[in-house]
Amino acid sequence: MDPVGQDINLNSPNKGLGPAGGVDSLTGVSMEGGAMGVAAVNTLPPGLTEEEAEELYSELTKVEEEINTLRQVLLAKEKHSADLKRKLGLSPLNELKQNITKGWQDVQTSNAYVRTTEKLGEWNEKVTGSELYLTASATLDDIAQSEAYKKTSETLSVAGQKTTAALSTMGTALSRKLGDMRNSPTFKSFEDKVGNIKLG
Repeated sequence: MDPVGQDINLNSPNKGLGPAGGVDSLTGVSMEGGAMGVAAVNTLPPGLTEEEAEELYSELTKVEEEINTLRQVLLAKEKHSADLKRKLGLSPLNELKQNITKGWQDVQTSNAYVRTTEKLGEWNEKVTGSELYLTASATLDDIAQSEAYKKTSETLSVAGQKTTAALSTMGTALSRKLGDMRNSPTFKSFEDKVGNIKLG
């Protein structure tokens, strides 16, 4: 059989089969109406009569037709579902967000999450109640209240203010100087020369 005449649709119950009455090129078995003709089968499995084989082939054809019908129904239902979701404004992104939110809620209510949260809370209480933590916390508080810390903080604050003022003054002076230069005869002469070069 010519491969061009073969049905290659993967959803077809006749996939790989040629036209009715043809011969399957792979098995050499006669095809009648899309189903194998039992009379053309050279050998039957042991213990199987021709009548039983014909019944099985008939049943196989019916099952494959039902599978194809169910595929078509499922495809139609999926299309209808997509249309309804579109009309309701439910996009795949919204569904994903809802699934993630629901999943996170499920995680938060799971026994493992609840037990882990409780255990972390216990550890936090133990750490914050430990002597080392309390000592370190008290030491940091003592440092923040010390005269050296206060003086250093004040000095850095004053230095920052003075630096800001100096930069502002310098920016103003630089702007003024550039403005003076632009109005100077030398700059105007230079500007005229550059203008003449452009024109010439």
